[in-house]
Amino acid sequence: QTSFYGRFRHFLDIIDPRTLFVTESRLKEAVQLLEDYKHGTLPPGVTNKEVRGENAIIHPDTNETIFMPFRMSGTVIHRSLLLQVVGLLLPNQTLASTVFWQWLNQSHNACVNYANRNASKPSPTSKFIQGYLGAVISAVSIAVGLNVLIQRANKFTPATRLLIQRFVPFPAVASANICNVVLMRHTELEEGIDVLDSNGNIVGSSRVAAKHALLETALTRVVLPMPILVLPPIIMSVLEKTSLLRSRPRMVLPVQSLVCLAAFGLALPLAISLFPQMSEVSAARVTTGVTDHGLSPSWVIVPSL
Repeated sequence: QTSFYGRFRHFLDIIDPRTLFVTESRLKEAVQLLEDYKHGTLPPGVTNKEVRGENAIIHPDTNETIFMPFRMSGTVIHRSLLLQVVGLLLPNQTLASTVFWQWLNQSHNACVNYANRNASKPSPTSKFIQGYLGAVISAVSIAVGLNVLIQRANKFTPATRLLIQRFVPFPAVASANICNVVLMRHTELEEGIDVLDSNGNIVGSSRVAAKHALLETALTRVVLPMPILVLPPIIMSVLEKTSLLRSRPRMVLPVQSLVCLAAFGLALPLAISLFPQMSEVSAARVTTGVTDHGLSPSWVIVPSL
């Protein structure tokens, strides 16, 4: 987990779609496997890969089974094949369809965020509702506003206007993701977050560390939709000019679904691998705003994502 490549391999295991078909009896064994792993009593022959795979199904804090559509392994398939990403990229959308697809996308985001939340500390449901409403309002407002501006831009040709419209979902989704993170975690900026020493002991609580963690999380949420909502419009604008799709217009949607599926499958592990879940930061950088025990080590561990 200390290198980008190591984190990337880890998250490839987490999004493995084969984990969607694990039986209930296997899930019960997985819970016991995770408990054995935490206590250092894994049975002989059990590999780290098996433990990583079960982490894709069982919530690490609650030991409860994550509902299949909201697992990391289900997010890629459900969001692509259930046309959330595809719907955002459909050309010539009406006001109603723009609002519907943005709402559906942010609703799924909220469910995934809640299902995979950090449950080590209790958090009021009102925070998630606040983040959800903020994300929906910002996404819909930006998407509708940009579409209206593009429609009123007389300088663009119809082909250019259509191409630009396909890129509207990216700024809408990226800004909504930032809004969601800030609204759901703004109390961390006021109260600070716990920082740990190399042995995992809490050595203080820092508001500066909270800013560091929030910035990394926000950057991840901006990078994540970039390949998903930028690459498919470019690829589809090329493919739609081919004789195959020109002669078979009904194939456009299935082809776009496959393109979105491939882009999402690549973007998700890349984006969430950018930063480690526990960052090592110089204690001198997070000294400001420290409460509780104070910071004595030269380096501290900051929970980020």
